[in-house]
Amino acid sequence: MSAQTWTYLLVGLTFFIYIIIAIVSRAGSTKEFYVAGGGINPIANGMATAADWMSAASFLSMTGLIAFMGFSGGQYLMGWTGGYVLLALLLAPYLRKFGKFTVPDFIGERYYSKNARLVALICALFVSFTYVVGQMKGVGVAFARFLNVPFDTGVLIGIGIVFFYAVLGGMKGITYTQVAQFCVLIFAFTVPAIFISLQMTGNPIPQVGFGSKGTDGVYLLEKLNQLSVDLGFDAYTKVNKDNLINMFFITGALMFGTAGLPHVIVRFFTVPRVKDARISAGWALLFIAILYTTAPAVAVFARTNLINTLSETPYKNAPSWFSNWEKTGLLTFDDKNGDGKIQYVSDTTNNELKVDQDIIVLANPEIADLPPWVIGLVVAGGLAAALSTAAGLLLVISTSISHDLLKNYLQPNISEKGELFAARVAIAVAVVAAGLAGLNPPGFVAQVVALAFGLAASSFFPAIILGIFDKRMNREGAVSGMITGILFTATYIIYFKPQLGGSGLPEDYWFGISPEGIGTLGMLFNFIIAILVSRFTAPPPKEVQELTERIRTPRGSTSLNRSVH
Repeated sequence: MSAQTWTYLLVGLTFFIYIIIAIVSRAGSTKEFYVAGGGINPIANGMATAADWMSAASFLSMTGLIAFMGFSGGQYLMGWTGGYVLLALLLAPYLRKFGKFTVPDFIGERYYSKNARLVALICALFVSFTYVVGQMKGVGVAFARFLNVPFDTGVLIGIGIVFFYAVLGGMKGITYTQVAQFCVLIFAFTVPAIFISLQMTGNPIPQVGFGSKGTDGVYLLEKLNQLSVDLGFDAYTKVNKDNLINMFFITGALMFGTAGLPHVIVRFFTVPRVKDARISAGWALLFIAILYTTAPAVAVFARTNLINTLSETPYKNAPSWFSNWEKTGLLTFDDKNGDGKIQYVSDTTNNELKVDQDIIVLANPEIADLPPWVIGLVVAGGLAAALSTAAGLLLVISTSISHDLLKNYLQPNISEKGELFAARVAIAVAVVAAGLAGLNPPGFVAQVVALAFGLAASSFFPAIILGIFDKRMNREGAVSGMITGILFTATYIIYFKPQLGGSGLPEDYWFGISPEGIGTLGMLFNFIIAILVSRFTAPPPKEVQELTERIRTPRGSTSLNRSVH
């Protein structure tokens, strides 16, 4: 069978499974819609958390960025991995003991203020919407290749798919769907990596293979360094010392932003006990590590094969995968010198090949001429990664509106049926809005997601960490810090991102910090303002201080006697 037939078959099969799961696991109550009834097995929850975490940014875009940025691309790998460890060990167990399953809920009660809840709600919507726009870009890339249609058409199709199963299932349906999606995406990512590692180095372990000698006796990384230099690029493994400050800030924004991501935090409320939350966090870290340790190897394989396959190749002799991706508009060739050959060089004046970095993982099996079924499998995996995270984020948006805004702010007496209806309407609106924004995202998938992480770091992380470990932190400090952090970060992003109307001039960046890394500075401003304001205003009520002490106590957490709803 052809690659296209295999793609239709595998994508169709996986989607059939997802839809059946969504129907069978349909949420019948708000508790099932928000936290899957609180009865998910820790291992299954670990898989669902990993799928929620390993978005299109991880599956599609992170590898592409590492492939084209080399050493500097490692900031995404380090930031996201470190961030999950920080969340799992430092925050999640305490939030689970507190018993509130949304960040605005936690902030509203910990800071004894409806205004604090409202500010957190606005921040949650801002962060989640930015994040889901990146996922819709990933959905568009995968569908564009799957159906051989333009990218814009791929996004519109993705809107319809996400709309169906996210609106229907709620957290219960999404959780079990994400377990299936994890199995698909991790298999789809590792199988081609093993094939190509064997093909290029004779070693079946990609993590070892990309640091080994190739079939020609030359170390693969040395070969890639030389290929890059010959084309005018920096050596692939070169450390760009001029970029270290920005690299540090981007890594920090990704790490601390992780700890403030609402759609990941809610995962720790879908298990029965605090102990199960810790266990599922450990399983999730193991499952995440499989993909994250494989990504650098895939990046090296893909970059090497891309250069060897296309550089100085006559356009008329370009392989079939090249023309397939040209149809999507995500890969283009402009014969500037009229010699009919593809010139791929660092000099933008002479470079004739434009490659959207988000296509690298999907194109990798085709470039390496792997069996057709592997090509179809990778497309199915890319869709699983994008759709799983999109669903989790959309649920956060709907929960913020129906539970935090309506139930706890505007209409306290709303019925459960009315709240569930509002949640589904909110998801429907969010799907359409995010999809339309995804038609023209402000960067590659991973860059858009990095902006969302920066917004989360600058708004939520200080409020959560201080709410757990500083009993003197009061509502005035928390609200002032959140407003300062997110306003500063959002303003900086809008001012410098060309796609958002900004100047886009790196020479004007503060201390060389790009919009993707400015969230770290916004977070520091948040901390400073929050602590200063709290020390010059009245301390929180005694019962709030006692509550803060109790959630840090290993034993007796059940004394809080809090329900998840």
